[in-house]
Amino acid sequence: MTINLNGRTRLYPLLGDPIIYARSPDWLSHRMAERGMNMISLPMQVPEGQLETVLAGLAATGNVDGLSLTMPHKVTGFQYCATVTETSRMLGVVAAIRRNKDGSWHGHTTDGDAFVKAQIDNGATIEGAKVLVLGAGGAGSAIVISMLEHGAAEVAVHDVDVARSERIVGLLKEKWGDKVRVGEADPTGFDVVSNATPMGMEDGDPLPLDTTRLSAEMFVGDVVAGHGETAWIKAAKEAGCKTADGDAMVVAVLDVMCDFLQDAWVAQG
Repeated sequence: MTINLNGRTRLYPLLGDPIIYARSPDWLSHRMAERGMNMISLPMQVPEGQLETVLAGLAATGNVDGLSLTMPHKVTGFQYCATVTETSRMLGVVAAIRRNKDGSWHGHTTDGDAFVKAQIDNGATIEGAKVLVLGAGGAGSAIVISMLEHGAAEVAVHDVDVARSERIVGLLKEKWGDKVRVGEADPTGFDVVSNATPMGMEDGDPLPLDTTRLSAEMFVGDVVAGHGETAWIKAAKEAGCKTADGDAMVVAVLDVMCDFLQDAWVAQG
């Protein structure tokens, strides 16, 4: 699908640092074109501490309909949204932002929906499954919620910072009860094992758990995108597991993001 840039093209930047590994702007721009949306995504390297300055400039730019946030801005970006979805409100993070009718920002975290869609699209069964989520940051917490919403029988959360695991479990206990709990870095007995940590973004990163404990019956996922086959996914394949890597998540988020943006784009005519 050819992207046709013209004076009516709407902009949807991706803000992050580092940004050199990002592949989503190209993919998202082409998906927007496929869906008839005269809109493009483009990468912007925004260092930590500079988000407020950049957002002010983007807010004043009339053809910017929204933006997406990656590390390290998902938590910081929350405070600049006038309205947010329930999941974002609960977690205090945003990954996607669009314009409200009054020009203010509306935030949502797409990570959970995109990650789970990628797992299902690549053969995972979530309904009734026992799920281990490694990492309780913004992405991991959103994944925990989406796993539960998709019918997981149990979701255990492990983070090296135990307080972060306890926080998300505490937030979800009232609604989900014993279906969510703090877990260990041990995949034994789980059907789905998901890496939501940044381990694998840099050469020499440690693995998030002992991969000799993976078995072929498990489905293994990863959030790390743009780095080829990570050591985590390689080890999972060697254990006979079906997998979905971070690039699969990026592909899945395309429609999730377009759906989120459609209202803002239509409003611009």
